[in-house]
Amino acid sequence: MSERTFITGKDAALEDTIARVQGQLTALGFNIEETRWLNPVPHCWSVHIRDKNCPILFTNGKGASKKAALASALGEFVERLASQYFFGDFHWHREHTTHDGHKQGVHDPRERWFTIDHPGVRPEGLLDDALWRHYLADDYRITTKDWVDFNSAVTDAVCALPYTRIRDGQTLYFPANVVGNLYVSNGLTAGNTIFEARTQGLSEVFERFVKNRVIAEGIALPQIPDDIVARYPTIATAIAALRGHGFGLRLVDASLGGKYPVICVTLIDPQSGGVFASFGAHPNFEVAFERTVTELLQGRALDDLHAFHPPTTDQELVSDPQNLELHFIDSSGWLSWDFFRDTPDYPFVHWDFTAENNEAGFKRLCDIVHAEGYDVYVADYPHIGLYACRILVPGMSE
Repeated sequence: MSERTFITGKDAALEDTIARVQGQLTALGFNIEETRWLNPVPHCWSVHIRDKNCPILFTNGKGASKKAALASALGEFVERLASQYFFGDFHWHREHTTHDGHKQGVHDPRERWFTIDHPGVRPEGLLDDALWRHYLADDYRITTKDWVDFNSAVTDAVCALPYTRIRDGQTLYFPANVVGNLYVSNGLTAGNTIFEARTQGLSEVFERFVKNRVIAEGIALPQIPDDIVARYPTIATAIAALRGHGFGLRLVDASLGGKYPVICVTLIDPQSGGVFASFGAHPNFEVAFERTVTELLQGRALDDLHAFHPPTTDQELVSDPQNLELHFIDSSGWLSWDFFRDTPDYPFVHWDFTAENNEAGFKRLCDIVHAEGYDVYVADYPHIGLYACRILVPGMSE
């Protein structure tokens, strides 16, 4: 009997996921190769994959095992292919037209095109009044040209894409320009099932939301007690190995008092004094913890861990949007000394947001968002035969 490996949070065995995704990508004409494997400490694997015929189509994956890392990389390839994120920086030369002469199907067959006839006045069908205000479209007297889509040749209309609001099932249209500029890849994910993907996508939103807030505000987080760490042997082994190589590690609860399913691990390099904070999120504490540790080493050999900035007292530098963007890209931005204070701003909580399955888990995460006064919007991308989606939470996921 062939081996089948199941891990928490996934709705299929790793072997089944890898075979299905590789088979579908091959059927679509892709030739995926694995070009760089890293396993710097036990239970921390990462891999770089790319299309052999078009190497600029590449992704990275991480996991506690070789199979988990490959499944992760393939999933990222699917999400970026299905959403067309791979091609976001290019002009697409799509020539399909509708009766009014505008390009149709540039991003999505269901897309709609709008003109903003009066600066700052929302055309019916584009966003809604609350979202229009959220994007300050009235204050800045937004015009059609402000929100044109750069992937097409259309400059006299706004391309808008459909997103379903989870709270009431209503479909709203978001400008492709706004989605691309404000949300980038945040909340973009793929999965074996719809709710596995959605749970992962919304977890990622929480991860980035908390990460931005903690770094920007210099929040000191509570350390995870040793007896709690010891309950997760594979994670503890990886941490011990990193410490054995001379690195310091701060393992902290980033749930902000049990509100969000987020963990943070900060690496401290005694050679350079550099520090690097990795965040991870998932309804399950162990999965979030594992993701945080594997994210710390994704695409990095041990020698790559000596190139980070030391902490700074310049909180203005730390909270600068460009610094926060560096943390979003590769966590190479500055961290504040306040982040390392011994007295935490929140108590430690050994939280657990798990539910009986991913559908219930996604609902539980949505409840957290709704309780904060925000809304969850989802766009589904099933058209390549593998499920992917993009989740937006205006006010949280920018």
